[in-house]
Amino acid sequence: MRLPVSRRLRQLLVLACLSVAALPAAGVYAADAKHAARVKTDAKAAAESKAPGYATRDDVRAFIGEMASEYGFDRASLTRTFRGARYQPAIIGAMDRPLLEPPKWHVYSRPFLSPERVAAGVAYWNAHADDLARAEERYGVPAQIVVGIIGVETFYGRIMGNFRVLDALTTLAFDYPRRSAFFRGELKQFLLLARELRMPPEAAKGSFAGAMGVPQFMPGSYRTYAVDFDGSGRPDLWKSAADIAGSVANYLARHDWQPGRPILLKATIADDKRDAVLRKLDGGLSERRAADAWAADGVSVADSTVGPIDDPVGLLLLEESADGAESASYWIAFNNFYVLTRYNRSRLYATAVYELAQAIKTAREAQR
Repeated sequence: MRLPVSRRLRQLLVLACLSVAALPAAGVYAADAKHAARVKTDAKAAAESKAPGYATRDDVRAFIGEMASEYGFDRASLTRTFRGARYQPAIIGAMDRPLLEPPKWHVYSRPFLSPERVAAGVAYWNAHADDLARAEERYGVPAQIVVGIIGVETFYGRIMGNFRVLDALTTLAFDYPRRSAFFRGELKQFLLLARELRMPPEAAKGSFAGAMGVPQFMPGSYRTYAVDFDGSGRPDLWKSAADIAGSVANYLARHDWQPGRPILLKATIADDKRDAVLRKLDGGLSERRAADAWAADGVSVADSTVGPIDDPVGLLLLEESADGAESASYWIAFNNFYVLTRYNRSRLYATAVYELAQAIKTAREAQR
């Protein structure tokens, strides 16, 4: 069923929360009916003006020439591909939609830590335990972390996006000047990937930003980090649970995941130094410093049984809420936490992955 633009836009914003920008819950955006109506009107006009496709545009023809000369693509075949590509105004609307207020942890975390998502994570782990165990053995990334990432990204494959990746990346590469260079690079990577997978470019579906499959890899990441973990001859991040597990674990390992090391530990801050310490946080997360430097500033691990910390660590602030009263909790963030932010550059995203992973592990152990 084809959805009205305004409803599609709300769905896009949910996907943005899950996979790309780690935005707060989509309900924050639903109230602006005037903006939605304007997007709908602009979308209709833009769609009509660009209906013939991209193949006749000079910038697209130049891009086709580059792909032909640099990578040996057939010009006529690529021209046919771009003749079928369609401008997606709802994507531009979602990318330009302003953030109404900074996200807070106690709001952001609710959908990701719901009982339904935890239970589904346990079920996913049980169904693919062998693949997850093999990935953990090879790459050193705990199974619950892999499950936590795909739980946050796509609800274990339930919400992978319904845009043609060709349309999404073409729209952003040629009609979103602010980040056109990045998305043009991803469009190039996507066409190379489609050729390597022997997949028609028109067939791939994904998010509004072109992220694909259960773990929502961008094309460049797909080509760099996806692994053929089931021995089929090519990595399939849509349908192969083995490839999904291996690829997510490989991505984290390649970004310096440290097996067996902590991710977060509860911190305490001396009352008389709290204000000075909080000034070191940028958007709720600090740069990493030596543990001795933090100790001199009155910051320590709450659990006194934890031994010496050798590696540089950061400080994380999370906005909490209990009985309508807001407060803050503080955490020592280790290297592995920062590795999670390489998947998505958000302290809230990384924390959601960690907390969901812990909840899934606890729930699964309780069933045994």
